[in-house]
This record gives sequence, C-alpha cells and structure tokens, in this order.
Amino acid sequence: MTTTQHQIATPESVWAMFQEIGRKQEKTDRQMQETDRRMQETREQMQETDRRMQKTDLQMQETDRRMQETDRQMQETDRRMRELQKSVGGWGNNFGSFAEEYFFNSFEKGQQNFFGKKFDEISRNLKLFWQGLTDEYDIVLYNDDAVAIIEIKFKAHENDIDTVLKKAETFKILSPNYKDFKIYLGLASMSFYPALENRCIESGIAIIKQVGDKVVIHDKHLKTF
Repeated sequence: MTTTQHQIATPESVWAMFQEIGRKQEKTDRQMQETDRRMQETREQMQETDRRMQKTDLQMQETDRRMQETDRQMQETDRRMRELQKSVGGWGNNFGSFAEEYFFNSFEKGQQNFFGKKFDEISRNLKLFWQGLTDEYDIVLYNDDAVAIIEIKFKAHENDIDTVLKKAETFKILSPNYKDFKIYLGLASMSFYPALENRCIESGIAIIKQVGDKVVIHDKHLKTF
C-alpha cells in the first residue's frame, strides 16, 4: 500500500500565498484604474467632439443667416437702384422735353432767320425711315434751296458732335427730294463749355444756346453739308 505525501501548510507558506494574492489584486486594481482613466478620457474626447460639432453647427447656421441677410440686402439695393434709375431717367426725359420746347418756341416765334437765310417752314420731331434706315430730327427748317437741322440737348457733350454730323448724311438719304439742297447743322443746348464750342466751330456746326432769357446763335463758322 502506497501512501501519498501531502505538503503540510505552514504559517510561512500561507503568508507567502496571501502576499502573492495581494500583489495580483493590486495589479488588477491598477489595470482597472487605468482602464477607467482611459474610458474617462474617451468620454471626455467624445464630449469635446460633440461640443465642437455643436459649435460648428451653430457657426454654419450663423453663416446661413448672414448669407440670407446679405441676399436680402442685395435685393433691396437692386430694388432701390431700379427706382433711382427710373427717377433719373424720368428727370432726364423731363429736362430733354423742356429744352426741346424752349428752343422750338424760340424758332417758331421769329428765329427762322437763321444761317444768314430766311426759312419759311419748321418741323419738330421729324421721324424718317426707308429700307431699314431710320433717324429722328428735333427741329428742321426749310426754304427753297436749304435745310437747317438742329439737334437739341439739355446739356450737350462733345460726343454729340458725331451724332449731329451724321444727321446731314441720313437726311439726304431719307429725304431724296432735298438731296441737292444745302444742309446746315446746329447744336442747341441750355449750356456749353469751351471745348464743346471749339468742336462745333471746327466741325462747322452752329452753336445755339441760352443766354439769360434769350437764345443766342453763333453761325459765322458754318459749313454746308
């Protein structure tokens, strides 16, 4: 008969076993604490990410609001610009109509002795067209051998000179009955400046302007077209 020998526990061996268990427990506690710390960091990072995302959403909402406000302001600006353009256009038309009325009345009441000649007839706002060509003439004076064409501007500019010169060409085409007549040109304006008057003189166009309550005509430099 065989007898199995068992190790007999001693106070020392029991104490050593408890110490080993204690060390393993401490290690386990440290690992759990580290795990808790990392989980806490992860939660904090997720919270920070959520906070940043919420902040980004708020910024995007604010950006959208500002863009909508900018669009509204631009629409309002466009509306006001259109109203201003209408007003300015209306004023311009009124000024132009006033100038036309003023100069036409002046010629009709006795200024038909013009360019050293007497004119028998006067037309206003004459519109002519033929084969796709069209033009309009503010005032046209007629006699037996000459025609005087007057362009009227409330405030004339040097750019208007080319427009006036072209009137002689188009009138001969659109009014063939007068193609052999002498054509005289005049520019009437409520105001002139030196450079404009010089251009008129160089081009042979009469200067017709308001001086006080009278219409003054400078036509010594006239050319025949």
